[in-house]
Amino acid sequence: MVLKLLYPFVKYFTFFNIFQYITFRAAYAAITALLISFLLGPWLISKLRRIKFGQSIRTDGPSTHLAKSGTPTMGGLLIIFSIVVSVLFWQDLDNPFTWILLLTTVGYGFIGFLDDMIKIRKKNSSGLSAGIKFSGQIILSLVIVMILFINRTPATTMLYIPFIKHPVADLSYFYIPFAVTLLVGTSNAVNLTDGLDGLAIGLVIMVGITFAIIAYLTGHSVVSKYLQIPFVKHSWELTVFCLALVGASVGFLWFNAHPAEIMMGDTGSLALGGAIGVTSLIIKKEILLIIVGGVFVLEALSVIIQVVYYKFTKKRVFKMAPIHHHFELLGWAESKVVIRFWILGGLFAILSLSTLKIQ
Repeated sequence: MVLKLLYPFVKYFTFFNIFQYITFRAAYAAITALLISFLLGPWLISKLRRIKFGQSIRTDGPSTHLAKSGTPTMGGLLIIFSIVVSVLFWQDLDNPFTWILLLTTVGYGFIGFLDDMIKIRKKNSSGLSAGIKFSGQIILSLVIVMILFINRTPATTMLYIPFIKHPVADLSYFYIPFAVTLLVGTSNAVNLTDGLDGLAIGLVIMVGITFAIIAYLTGHSVVSKYLQIPFVKHSWELTVFCLALVGASVGFLWFNAHPAEIMMGDTGSLALGGAIGVTSLIIKKEILLIIVGGVFVLEALSVIIQVVYYKFTKKRVFKMAPIHHHFELLGWAESKVVIRFWILGGLFAILSLSTLKIQ
């Protein structure tokens, strides 16, 4: 909005030329989202406590988590609101990617909101049934992917693999189920990771910063050509979105750090996962997402391995899944698990950025 409103005044005052620069708008998008989170966080926590919107804790988990019962949840509302306001203010509203990103964030957030509301009303950790939840995610993902597919560029359906400069395949119409699976998988992977204070949101910050850098490079014709990565016109506007996401996440982490004053709930985790997934689709880093979000992948795989192995053997590979609970039951303190997983997430982020040149 600020670009459309203020940049035209550049013909009178050259100062307004600054609003055309992605780096300037992205930086202030992060600051705006951060300030909104800081300002509204205490109010939202107080409001959620008054109306008794507390988290229900699964009884079969680590006993130390039982003390968290009743902690205000649905903090994802704060994250989503901060992102949406910041993006509407600083991002180019004529860019179609802006609206695709907002649709994804708000749409997935709404599914998570319904899930959280049912958990609160039932006063247990069972929300929407798995069938309804997945159906909603698939339908929303299909709408988003069809928008991308209908408005596709020559690169949209191409499949790129890290360390290889040229696309390895044109997925054509198979791009649709591939992209839908990626969106649903990413949103649920972040959701599964959100089990310890600060764990998921800290990792989201690392992914957001990484994708902000890659989005800027991907949307720059000269730099993308030099790095031999796919050029996606106008994709550098995603830098604004990614840093707004980072700002909102940092602001939320202030209140979500151990011991958490508020939890994001499915409202936040599904929204953030969906946003990360659609960003990877737009900037053509779908496979790289496996590395960027490596900890999310490990968390999701631990659940899949546990379920499949138990189904066939009636035994468990891990003491508990997702895997962060396994380490807690081994005796690691919650804060130690979180920090060590953050370190691992940072290493994955660095490895991901290295692939831009090693190919």
